Amino acid sequence: MRHRRGGYKLQRTTSHRLALLRNLVTSVIEHERVLTTVVKAKAARPLVDKMITLAKRDTLHSRRQAAAFLRTPESVRKLFDKIGTRFSQRNGGYTRVVRIGPRKGDGAELAMLELVGSELVKRAAERAKRREERLKAMREGQPEGGEENK
Repeated sequence: MRHRRGGYKLQRTTSHRLALLRNLVTSVIEHERVLTTVVKAKAARPLVDKMITLAKRDTLHSRRQAAAFLRTPESVRKLFDKIGTRFSQRNGGYTRVVRIGPRKGDGAELAMLELVGSELVKRAAERAKRREERLKAMREGQPEGGEENK
């Protein structure tokens, strides 16, 4: 019986499972979304939430705890500088699991694990980029002397 035995085993040894989850959490923090199977997404979700909770505290100890778990220093920097401040007013529920459908090769159920609000951040960045391109095109289209003759 598995009474009171929480977590997912994912049919892996302990070290393999830990490495897989650390890589998934690092990828979610770096890219703000990752495509994986539903079970792996559900297993990684509480770990991502824990990292964001550490980032909200923003102490030296919490930075060291996050650095011990995450794989790259860039992901630690992004977690504390951008993601922690973004979720400072939110109490939990930082991630979302969206089911995608079956994978073409083996039929495994795919899901997207993403940070809540990441679509808004990406959309705003794309909008700013388009605006800059539009302003640049307008500047290049106008002659140096001011308005064109009508």
